Amino acid sequence: MESQTQFKRRFSFEFFPPKTPEGMEKLQVVRDKLAKRKPDFFSVTYGAGGSTRERTIDTVLTLHRQGISTAPHLSCIGATKESIGELLDLYRSNGIQRIVALRGDLPSGMGAPGELRYANELVSYIRERTGDHFSIEVAAYPEFHPQAQNAEADLNNFRRKVEAGATSAITQYFFNADSYFYFVERCEKAGLNLPIVPGIMPITNYSNLARFSDMCGAEIPRWVRKQLEAYGDDSASIRKFGEEVVTRLCERLLAAGAPGIHFYTLNQAEPSLAVWDNLNLGDKISF
Repeated sequence: MESQTQFKRRFSFEFFPPKTPEGMEKLQVVRDKLAKRKPDFFSVTYGAGGSTRERTIDTVLTLHRQGISTAPHLSCIGATKESIGELLDLYRSNGIQRIVALRGDLPSGMGAPGELRYANELVSYIRERTGDHFSIEVAAYPEFHPQAQNAEADLNNFRRKVEAGATSAITQYFFNADSYFYFVERCEKAGLNLPIVPGIMPITNYSNLARFSDMCGAEIPRWVRKQLEAYGDDSASIRKFGEEVVTRLCERLLAAGAPGIHFYTLNQAEPSLAVWDNLNLGDKISF
């Protein structure tokens, strides 16, 4: 973890693009609450195969114009170089300076993966087209990508993204701090020197969390699962316990030198803010 202490800490919040005008109004309220904490940036997700393309663009530009740096997610699977290039030009002309570059998922029914099949190819293309204009975030998987053949293949995939020109990485969410420490240690030994920021998922709904975690390969520790199961439909107890678990996780990560936190908000302000305030991040102080 020593390599991570050299990097300036940054804190960020992630949204997904709302489907309706009412959803956009609700997101604006969430954004205003989170903006008061002065995060370094917001990020906005991009649906499988570009399915939320226009909504992502609208959300990114709306948030960006309101004064806080906003980073659009951009996935390459199922897309052409031309369409990706158009997006990059649009974002650059509007003052966007950070991109979250991902492979993405191929929607069901879509046969061809597109001209760029992997995230490292997308990173290379962004650098080829725009030089050093964008800071490029890529994904990292402390508990390994669910489609990786093995641990070494997973690390090699990450290495390719770094060598293609990634600036920093944001991890898949996890609840086991040791998995993050082990991943960072492996990156250090492999000579991969860049900020690796933990992605953190607040716990607010057990059934949704369990379903999503099983799908994406994020392990919920048995003791956490059992306690959440015991609460049944008691949402207040689930939130309170979840807040304690996630706060302790963040405390441990930051104390060990993690270069910040990226909150997966699910378009809700209070769960992430509760952890933020527990960590005394009002002035983004160092631990």
